[in-house]
Amino acid sequence: MATVHLAEDPVRGAVQPSPLPKAYSRSKLLLGLASSALSFALLTVVGLTGISSRLAAWAEGATGGGYGAFMLFCASLAFASGLLGFPLAFRSGYVLEHRYGLSTQTPRAWFREQAKGLLVALPIGALLLTGLYGAMHLFAERWWLPFAAALVLFSAVLARTAPVLILPFFYRLSPLPDGPLRDRIAALCRRSGVNVEGIYSFDMSRNTRKANAAFTGIGRAKRILLGDTLLSSFTEAEIETVFAHELGHRHHRHVLVGMIAGAVFTVAGLWAAAALHRWSLGELGYGGVTDLGALPLLALWLSLFGLVTGPLGNMLSRLHERQADAYAVAQTGNAPAFVSALRKLGERNLADPTPHPAVEFLFHSHPSIARRIRAVEAMAG
Repeated sequence: MATVHLAEDPVRGAVQPSPLPKAYSRSKLLLGLASSALSFALLTVVGLTGISSRLAAWAEGATGGGYGAFMLFCASLAFASGLLGFPLAFRSGYVLEHRYGLSTQTPRAWFREQAKGLLVALPIGALLLTGLYGAMHLFAERWWLPFAAALVLFSAVLARTAPVLILPFFYRLSPLPDGPLRDRIAALCRRSGVNVEGIYSFDMSRNTRKANAAFTGIGRAKRILLGDTLLSSFTEAEIETVFAHELGHRHHRHVLVGMIAGAVFTVAGLWAAAALHRWSLGELGYGGVTDLGALPLLALWLSLFGLVTGPLGNMLSRLHERQADAYAVAQTGNAPAFVSALRKLGERNLADPTPHPAVEFLFHSHPSIARRIRAVEAMAG
């Protein structure tokens, strides 16, 4: 969410948009693109120059082959990718956030959060790689189908457990306390005909000055999360509209829709990547799908497919955000408070209020603030 920063023009004495949101957004985008390009280049060089085959031979010699060689090979590539990408990650996640006054982290705290993320990612990555390795050996060229089925099931399990097991590892969650705000939210839930038990605040302020809210989880793990920066800086009317927006995601079953779309993308992506992988094996002289040296090619094809599905996923997300906005206005009847909340959120988050249409289409999961405000005002009208 974003808004327009205003500053006094020293020449004309007029109020002009501040360049800060655009400068911040542009820097984040360029760093993200550079990081993706670096990963893509690494996979290309390793997969096409023979480095991958030599690395595979080393891993097999060091472990005797089998699963140990597979994991050592993947761990080596992951380490090289992380090492090369660290300067960009540090600049984007720490340097830039402090330059624009958004981060509250010390260097030690930033590294601690990265370490926690790695502790979560390692077992999940090892589990997925085990599934991939097993599928390739058991099903040969048809490995993609059972692996896709397992991946979809794993995603559903993760959506069910992450809000309960993983999220508290990074943030302290507290039930929204009794008081006027909770009473107001309870009344909104009654008007909307929904029963939401999991309403929590979480300590965003430990890492950032940004504000946000989210709807996560499925089943009994459903959670509506309100950042403590949101609760401390917004009026009750504004918070109510933000909550109603998150309630809109629940009402429209956006988590479930997103999971279904993700499953379709997963199956299609693995099928396409497997087909292209088979073709490239013969062209480049690799032994077969279980050849360790050919794994970077598979990762390369999956990355290319992600370039296509990324914008499609963002299109679906922007549709969901528009539906949730409309729900918030309809349920609260307070469009001015919602517009004010959108502006405040953008003010804190330094998002570009009017990105280039191509940038918005390709990279933004939310409509621009200008579009959202125009839509909300049209609803009110």
